[in-house]
Amino acid sequence: MRVAIVHDWLTGMRGGEKVLEVFCDLFPDATIFTLIHHEGAMSPKIEAMKIEQSGLARLPFARKHFRHYLPLFPRYIEKFDFTGYDLILSSSHCVAKGAVTPPGALHICYCHTPMRYVWDLYHDYVRERGLLVHAFLRFSRDGLREWDVRTADRVTHYIANSHHVADRIRRHYGREATVIHAPVDDEFFTPGEAEESGYYLIVSALVPYKKVGLAVRAFSREEAGGRKLVVVGSGSDEKRIRADAGPNVSFRGNVDDNELLRYYRGARALIFPGEEDFGITPLEAMACGKPVIAYAKGGALETVVEGSTGVFFDEGSEAGILSAVDKFERMSFTVSDARRRAEAFSKSSFFKKIREFIEARIQEHQEEPGGA
Repeated sequence: MRVAIVHDWLTGMRGGEKVLEVFCDLFPDATIFTLIHHEGAMSPKIEAMKIEQSGLARLPFARKHFRHYLPLFPRYIEKFDFTGYDLILSSSHCVAKGAVTPPGALHICYCHTPMRYVWDLYHDYVRERGLLVHAFLRFSRDGLREWDVRTADRVTHYIANSHHVADRIRRHYGREATVIHAPVDDEFFTPGEAEESGYYLIVSALVPYKKVGLAVRAFSREEAGGRKLVVVGSGSDEKRIRADAGPNVSFRGNVDDNELLRYYRGARALIFPGEEDFGITPLEAMACGKPVIAYAKGGALETVVEGSTGVFFDEGSEAGILSAVDKFERMSFTVSDARRRAEAFSKSSFFKKIREFIEARIQEHQEEPGGA
């Protein structure tokens, strides 16, 4: 069986790429098709695969500013030729699910979210951007929404990374999805001693919808009492977020996995201020035995357990965050409770569920009239 794996872009390791690694384990002889590939930016496991990138990579300034070509993404994902492939396995949060599947082939999409730039989080993306970006996204939004809906039926079966995303798939595409939660690497992220401790932690891309700026402003207020906040990550909003930060907030940029592990182990709790499709960082923190203070929306509701592995705040405001921190500090949490919760989302469990799902769908497909 010839297998093609379609992933939106390969420019760095985040939650979606952890899922992609499992697909590489399942199908080590597959070819990965992607809009753009920054060589060396991915894990050794992904870099070892055969990778084909689209013609988008040859456009001017595409390596650094490929997102500016968003309206062209559908055109380039549709240019890939999958003739001769029996299984198309897409890992999609943008346009990968719109790959053109050849007749008789099976297309299984692991959907991290429908294209959030043009659906639920559109206003969060444009609210704090410049007028030029706002106008650009507004101009392209309707066309991208139409394409996204029109191509939804190119997928034979959807898998969603959370019930939250399954609801979005149902609402936007009119399709049902099987929920298989994304995995946490609980073999790497483990409890342990830390050289530095006593701070609150954010691990996130610094982009508007993640709401990191909101948490930074909260901790910079006088009411925060000088509590230390460490921010790990970088992104387009970094300059603005840094400008709002008080002296008790420190920024560490992008770090390697070993450094990240140390930051998790030293934290009092992870602050998770935005509404996420699923969110892998709360599970990484809990795998290290650390509780989570999270916004009570989105995927966090499916991983964090109120009073056992963390606390929620319902009001997405500076005051709401600080109130949750105060509540957290009046409670007690155990390493074992957090660790046990993370183990329910283990990589080994995810591998087993994904493999069983794909094998069952392949068998069904082969038994259908005209199936491969």
